[in-house]
Amino acid sequence: MKTGVLVMAYGTPTTPDDVEAYYTRIRHGHAPTAALLSDLVRRYNAIGGTSPLAQRTADQVEGIARALEALSPDTFDVRFGSKYEPPMLEETAESFRGDGFTKVIGLVLAPHSSSMSTVQYMERARATLGEGVEFVEIGEWYEAPGFLELIASRVNEALARVPHERLDSTEVIFSAHSLPERILADGDNYPMQLRESAESAARLAGVRAWDVAWQSAGRTADPWIGPDILRVLRDKKAAGVTDVVSCPIGFVADHLEVLFDIDIEALGVANEIGLNLIRTRSLNDDHAFMEILANVIRSAA
Repeated sequence: MKTGVLVMAYGTPTTPDDVEAYYTRIRHGHAPTAALLSDLVRRYNAIGGTSPLAQRTADQVEGIARALEALSPDTFDVRFGSKYEPPMLEETAESFRGDGFTKVIGLVLAPHSSSMSTVQYMERARATLGEGVEFVEIGEWYEAPGFLELIASRVNEALARVPHERLDSTEVIFSAHSLPERILADGDNYPMQLRESAESAARLAGVRAWDVAWQSAGRTADPWIGPDILRVLRDKKAAGVTDVVSCPIGFVADHLEVLFDIDIEALGVANEIGLNLIRTRSLNDDHAFMEILANVIRSAA
C-alpha cells in the first residue's frame, strides 16, 4: 500500500459565478453583504475576472507528485483537497479512507503555520480520516532545506532590477497574510515564524536593509496583525527609501493576495508617493520548489 499525501490549500472560485458561494463558505455559512461581495468581485475583475490560483495549485500538486515519483518511485499517492472550494479537503481525506490507506501525510501549501490557518486544515483532515488511519501532519516548513535559499535567489533577481546607484537606499519588505490579533493571546508564534524566515532569507541574499509587514487583512471589525504593508511603504518613503523589493514570502503562488494586493494596491500606493516597487517572482510550480516539498514529504514519511 502506498502512503497517501493530502496536499491542501485555501482554494479560490473557479468562475465569477462561484464568488458568492465561495465567500459564504469563508464566512462560515453567512452570506456576504452586497458591499462586501461587490468589493471582492471588483478585486477579481481587476486581475482578469478570476484568480489563476486554481490552475497554479493544480500544477503544484502535479509537480509534487512528479518529484516524489522521481525520488521515491511507486511510494506515494498524491491528492488535493481545498479548505473552501471543491474538491473540499474532507472529500479527499474520505477518498483515502475509502481506498483503504493506512497512512496519510498532510501538507498545506503555506510555509508558515498558525492556529487559524494550517492547524484548522489538519484538524478537519484528521477528523475525516478517523482513528484507523495514521495521519502525519507537516506543520510549518519554511526551514526546509533549500526553501529560503530559493526565496533569497528571487530577492536577488529582483534587486538586480534596481539601478545600482540606488541600492543603498533600497529595502526588502517580506510579507505574509495578516490574521486577527486574538491569536497572539494564545501564544501563536505565526509572527515569529515570519520574522525568522525573513531574517534568514535576507541573510542568504546578502541583504542588510529589510523589514517585515502584513497584508490582506480581512474586512472585519477585529484588529488584525500589523503593520500593514501600505502603511509601511509610506513610512519607508518618509525615511528616505527610494526602492522597495516586495517579497510576499508567506505565499507560494500567484493569486489575489499577490496579483491585486501587491501588484495593484501596493504598487498604486508606491506610485502615488514616488517609491519604486518591484515584486519577487512567485514560486508557483518551479521545479526546485517542487523537489523541496517532495523532500519535506519524504522526511515526514
